[in-house]
Amino acid sequence: MDDDALLRRSLAFNLENAGYQVSAASSAEDALAMLRAHTPDLILLDIGLPGMDGLEALRAFQAVAHTPIIFLTARRRELDQIFGLELGADDYVTKPFDLDVLLARIKAVLRRVERAKTPADKSRVITVGDLTIDPNAHTVTLAGKPIDLPRREFDLLYALALDAGNVISADDLVTRVWGAEYEGEPQVVYVHIRWLREKIEADPRHPKRLVSVYGVGYKLQAPEE
Repeated sequence: MDDDALLRRSLAFNLENAGYQVSAASSAEDALAMLRAHTPDLILLDIGLPGMDGLEALRAFQAVAHTPIIFLTARRRELDQIFGLELGADDYVTKPFDLDVLLARIKAVLRRVERAKTPADKSRVITVGDLTIDPNAHTVTLAGKPIDLPRREFDLLYALALDAGNVISADDLVTRVWGAEYEGEPQVVYVHIRWLREKIEADPRHPKRLVSVYGVGYKLQAPEE
């Protein structure tokens, strides 16, 4: 969605020519109503919207559906990336953008979502100590209490849980959770590890569940009594 009518029409036209079915909205409020009626495979979301802005809209969308979201932004990339990563956005494209770049990002995000759905070993409930992760229900409980995680944090936690007790490098986590197109950007892992610790650790500064192995990577384990 975008409040620039010309850009919105042009983008919809080009996406339809690329084989996608497109529904366009000029405001987050209109898009939210559309999302409640029909869940799309992906949302393109401008940050600078009238009324509810893109960052507020992302929170509202996530409360309705776990649909992947790509931000379109003309703002300073670094600032918006920090906010977007915290909220769980899947990717960013800055305006003005090349259509081929946008199409490549769309395909990459949809591939990641599809890969996450298909492997059989990525659909089982995993318990690590008193932490339980159910990928089908997209729920996490800690000592029986629900923990609300944005989709990217959930995916990272589940990737670690699949290899609980084993150390996984940041580069490997990037590939497993974000995809090969994010290779060379381990900072996304560092940021999400910090946010996960704030939610699952009694003392995030001294983690007992999600621990670092210096120079190697991270592992998820049951805390020692």
